[in-house]
Amino acid sequence: MLMIMSSDTGQKPNRLAHEKSPYLLQHAFNPVDWYPWSEEAFKKAKEEDKPVFLSIGYSTCHWCHVMEKESFEDREVAQLLNHTFVCIKVDREERPDLDAAYMKVCQTLTDSGGWPLHIIMTPDKKPFFAATYIPKENRYGRAGIKELTEQIKNLWVSKRNELLDSANKIADLFVQRAREEESILSEKKIGENMLHETYLQLAENYDEDNGGFGYAPKFPSPQNLTFLLRYWKRTGYPKALEMVEKTLKSMRLGGIYDQLGFGFHRYSTDSKWLVPHFEKMLYDQATMLMAYAEAFQATRKEEYRQTAHEITTYVLRAMTDSQGGFYSAEDADSEGEEGKYYLWTEEQIDQLLPEDEAELTKKVFNIEKNGNYEEMTTEEKRLTNILHLEKPLREIAEELKISLPRLQELLEKTRLDLLAARSKRIRPSRDDKILTDWNGLMIAALAESARVFDKPQYAVAAEKAADFVIEHMLDAEGRLYHRYRDGNVAILGFLDDYAFLVWGLIELYGSVFDAKYLKLAIELAEKMLIDFWDEPQGGFYQTANFSEMAIARNKEAHDGAYPSGNSVAALDLIRLARMTGNTRFEEKAAQLIQAFSNDVARLPSAYVQLMIALDFALGPSSEVVIVGNPENEDTTKMLKALESRFVPRKVVLFRQSNKAHDEIVNLAKFTEFLVTIDGGTTAYVCRNNVCGFPTTNVEVMLEQLDK
Repeated sequence: MLMIMSSDTGQKPNRLAHEKSPYLLQHAFNPVDWYPWSEEAFKKAKEEDKPVFLSIGYSTCHWCHVMEKESFEDREVAQLLNHTFVCIKVDREERPDLDAAYMKVCQTLTDSGGWPLHIIMTPDKKPFFAATYIPKENRYGRAGIKELTEQIKNLWVSKRNELLDSANKIADLFVQRAREEESILSEKKIGENMLHETYLQLAENYDEDNGGFGYAPKFPSPQNLTFLLRYWKRTGYPKALEMVEKTLKSMRLGGIYDQLGFGFHRYSTDSKWLVPHFEKMLYDQATMLMAYAEAFQATRKEEYRQTAHEITTYVLRAMTDSQGGFYSAEDADSEGEEGKYYLWTEEQIDQLLPEDEAELTKKVFNIEKNGNYEEMTTEEKRLTNILHLEKPLREIAEELKISLPRLQELLEKTRLDLLAARSKRIRPSRDDKILTDWNGLMIAALAESARVFDKPQYAVAAEKAADFVIEHMLDAEGRLYHRYRDGNVAILGFLDDYAFLVWGLIELYGSVFDAKYLKLAIELAEKMLIDFWDEPQGGFYQTANFSEMAIARNKEAHDGAYPSGNSVAALDLIRLARMTGNTRFEEKAAQLIQAFSNDVARLPSAYVQLMIALDFALGPSSEVVIVGNPENEDTTKMLKALESRFVPRKVVLFRQSNKAHDEIVNLAKFTEFLVTIDGGTTAYVCRNNVCGFPTTNVEVMLEQLDK
């Protein structure tokens, strides 16, 4: 044990001081005798005959912070917990497998879920109690942690058999559910009708006034938008595109978007996108960047390009490690208050800016004397404002009778002044662990954006991140690790790590055409099939076949805050099949989609990313091979033309004509005999299993894609 002392409390560190997770380290000086998830902890529970108190959260979780301050830093509470339980802390972002398993338990036992998540279980890991946030004292009929601990202590002594019986029944229930799910064949037919059903459900849940889906709280759900773009491309339904545009514009104007420093907060607590939950997650930046890039590609509207550029600016400025990997998140809290770093009073604006600039800023960003943050409660906080726009800058410029470029110029100056002033505040903490899966998403987003916006620097950043993951998070046997921080790599990878990184590598290959990235994508897909595939039923488990199992092995495809691993894997396999000619990948993708057909048929809008994979599988889709010298102007022109239109159901390969042997031939044998025509860069386009004549004409190539 490290015998260092906390400079703030004088408290000796607990076992979490040896961990790398920023979330666990936040609790390293709690008087609670925390253990990380380990056999040591469960062995101690057995030896001392105590139940286990499991607490799961993450570093940017506001209510996790509240509970820590209220209870876990309280010596009386800590003494009770230490006397009654063996206490374990888990970072849900490090162990999504444990989080998913015990969240299901919580939802089953309480009909609700969220974080912080608390499970009380036997020393052999069988749960018998679940809750989310627990107040220190009894409140509104909810037992406080002090009373709850006393109750459990008494029950453990006086009614042990009843508790054990309950724990056994709960564990058996989840094991039985898993067996039943594995034994039930998915027999629903999945075809184009399911795409229409998904659209209809999204349309029914669409907020006509504010954009987005559902009401408060409202999450960005960018996979809904990228599906709708594909549905619009497939059907031509204008309403599908209208939903995408309304949502993207409303979010960019709202308080969910950081108007000064850029990037999206996690979700909006209201339906108007005004009041966010202020943490910023890497996965939100990645998936929102994809949505804005594809919206620009579909509409060519400059505002989407600008927002995409701003998201990238934020990520590269604030979320990127010097070695190239991307950090996980920024906290919602500053100085113990959620959102304090981002909020402004009218007085602060008046003091910082010249009068004319202050008046313009207050008008554009809706800064009111009495504040616009209605959910604040104290008199002082009612004066606080969340910067947001009520209408596009174009309309504001018309009202002010100045040109849009002039308004943008004025606002950029005030933005930089306010950003400089804000940077002097105490910044929210940053979770600087590097996760393979979330990095895969960001690599994919940057690589795609590099092509769409012709920004080679985005591809450079994506390549640097990919190389970091390859160097530090991939072992000699080709297996991925999940987490890297401070020189330490740990936790064997989960399905999401493989599926999301393969996605990133496919996109990266499509931007830089370095065959090593496609080769690794193929190898990781093969490893994914070996370690995670459910051979009898199809689909992938979340954990590998050699991993520790919490209650039962989890397999699901519904989307959450980001797309599901199974759904991303389905699209990965389809694209790799088309790129390599390996039909086994396509067969596995078809089995995967069929494996979840019963669930999808019940509520397809919960499986939007899987519907994106289905959209690609159904076609019409295209395989494009460009053969040419990468240094020639006609090659650059042809590759750029491929990204000038929104054609989501395509894969692109590039064969270098100036090489005697291009590595791509080893990965895609069918490219071996494809050559240039008369020395000019040549496109070979196959659409719906039918190949057209090769062409050196860009317009002819685009016509073949549009057929």
